[in-house]
Amino acid sequence: MSTRLVIMGPQGAGKGTQAARLAEHLGVPAISTGDIFRANIKGGTELGVLAQSYTAKGELVPDSVTNDMVRDRLAQADAKDGFILDGYPRNAAQVAELDSILGDAGVALDGVIELVAERDELLARLRKRAEIEGREDDTEEAIARRLDIYAEQTAPLTDAYAERGLLVRVDGIGEIDEVTKRLVAALDGRVS
Repeated sequence: MSTRLVIMGPQGAGKGTQAARLAEHLGVPAISTGDIFRANIKGGTELGVLAQSYTAKGELVPDSVTNDMVRDRLAQADAKDGFILDGYPRNAAQVAELDSILGDAGVALDGVIELVAERDELLARLRKRAEIEGREDDTEEAIARRLDIYAEQTAPLTDAYAERGLLVRVDGIGEIDEVTKRLVAALDGRVS
């Protein structure tokens, strides 16, 4: 049995942590677009060089490059029997591309998880993370802007997935183990 999931949620909701835990539970890889970018850039692949030409100028990597990287990553052997995608899709065009990638492979998504959390809680979590990790990109203004971008661009995708009957919303607030238990329970019956 295969499991193909997307995990979504605003920054600070715990997507990376929960994707890794769920992937271990389900025996599939957690695939983060950030990791894909870093691997391609570090490996000096054609796509990596192209992506770096944008990031070096402080620009967003275009959808076409991101889509090609995701298509390439999902074609790798470890993702044949499933995956958990974290950070993709981020917009409606990427939803269509993911549908195309999966359709070409003759498979479909089993579910889309949205980790939900109140904005004030997210801001507090991200401020704490910035202090602990010393992340310069986690200024109050930058954090607020990223949460706004998520609300504008990515959150509407959850409505589209809800219309398809794929969306499962899970409260992302609480102890890590508690949230993982909620996720597993919410997916029961959708995945093996």
